[in-house]
Amino acid sequence: MSTRTFRITVRGAFDSLTDAQRAALLADASAHDVLRAAFTPEGSLTYDIAARPAFVFRFSDTGEEEEDILEATERAEEAATAWLTERGYAFKNLRSTAEDLSQAPLGKRQRRSARSLSA
Repeated sequence: MSTRTFRITVRGAFDSLTDAQRAALLADASAHDVLRAAFTPEGSLTYDIAARPAFVFRFSDTGEEEEDILEATERAEEAATAWLTERGYAFKNLRSTAEDLSQAPLGKRQRRSARSLSA
C-alpha cells in the first residue's frame, strides 16, 4: 500500500474584527503574503486584510486509503478553527476543498518523463 498525499485548502473570512485585531493582522501581513503560500502539515495562512477580510489556510496531509482524505479535511478545518479561535478572531463562511495528489492528472513534463521511463 502506498502513501497518498492530500492538499487541503480551508477558506473563510474574518468577521467583526476590532481595530486592534485589524492592526495586528496588518502588522503581520508580510509573513502571510500569498507569495509565501505553501501546503504544509502545520498549515500556511495567507490573507490581504487591506483588500478584503478573506483568508486561506493551506495544509498537506497523508493517508493510506482514498477515504482518508475526509479525515485529513476534518483535521485541517479543526486546525484552522483552533488557530483563529486561540487568537480571538471571529470568522464566517468556512469551507474546504481537498485534492488527492495520486488522483491528479499528470502535467506535460510528468507524462513525458513517464513515457521515457517505460520505453
